[in-house]
Amino acid sequence: MIIDCHGHYTTAPEPHQRFRAEQIKAYEQGLTLPEIPRISDDAIRQSIEENQLKLLTERGADMTLFSPRASAMAHHIGDDRVAQQWSRACNDLIKRVVDLYPHSFVGVCQLPQSIGTSIRQSTSELERCVLELGFVGCNLNPDPSGGHWTAAPLTDRAWYPFFEKMIELDVPAMIHVSSSCNPNFHATGAHYINADTTAFMQFIQGDLFRDFPELRFIIPHGGGAVPYHWGRYRGLVDMLDRPPITEHVMKNVFFDTCVYHQPGIDLLFEVIDIDNILFGSEMVGAVRGIDSETGHYFDDTKRYIEALNLNFRDRDKVFEANARRVYPRLDSLLRDKGL
Repeated sequence: MIIDCHGHYTTAPEPHQRFRAEQIKAYEQGLTLPEIPRISDDAIRQSIEENQLKLLTERGADMTLFSPRASAMAHHIGDDRVAQQWSRACNDLIKRVVDLYPHSFVGVCQLPQSIGTSIRQSTSELERCVLELGFVGCNLNPDPSGGHWTAAPLTDRAWYPFFEKMIELDVPAMIHVSSSCNPNFHATGAHYINADTTAFMQFIQGDLFRDFPELRFIIPHGGGAVPYHWGRYRGLVDMLDRPPITEHVMKNVFFDTCVYHQPGIDLLFEVIDIDNILFGSEMVGAVRGIDSETGHYFDDTKRYIEALNLNFRDRDKVFEANARRVYPRLDSLLRDKGL
């Protein structure tokens, strides 16, 4: 089985997109927030079958861990009411997709991380999505300010109530920022990669996994700059008098394969232990075009992994076993289906 750990509903039906625009406008004008729209099953089917499901089938994968569009989370917009309503609307829509295509999609939730509000509202939404909607994980934004980095580091105790809930529910978090309102940082070309790299360095500097040895995080986009600068981080661990990086961080942190060229994938697999790599494509996501050098889509990451000629055991780890280990609720769900 081939499980894609990183997929977003970037093709949500127009009424959902229009609702968001109306919600923001109402907030800015001090008006009552609009009602969440009713969207037909047919509209959802069209948005999925012509996009994610079509590509999933064509590229030979079986299942996607599916979450709301990351760039549209936009936690820097609005207040806690806006964030909670928007997160609920997005997560409920993901649930609709999962219910229509239970063999192809599994839910991962967005969190209402409004600036200046308690992390406990995110804790409540995580609990709702896992226990009521059957989701298996969440996307956690380390920078709700949208590129200004006003939040405390992930190792700060302000995050601890949320981490405690993650452990209680036995779910991991993918560390994923949203859109950037800082013109210095292009969202997908800079902000995403900056955040991946920043989160990893925060883990090195802190002692989060001493306090929470059961926590599991997926750093997407191949770990940002981390694999390319692995020697730098090994050296910094030594300079900061931290334990060896494999013990201090890598028992709890995993990277996906959202790297859009063969040399990048080659480097990822050369540097990072196979047990810490999960197949992901971010489809349909940041880079959707065809590579003029290869004639294939940039985000068809399965092709790059197949070109590595991994042995059967390692191939199984990357495509399935590691995801089932990192997402225990996914494993239970699949076992219930006899898979």
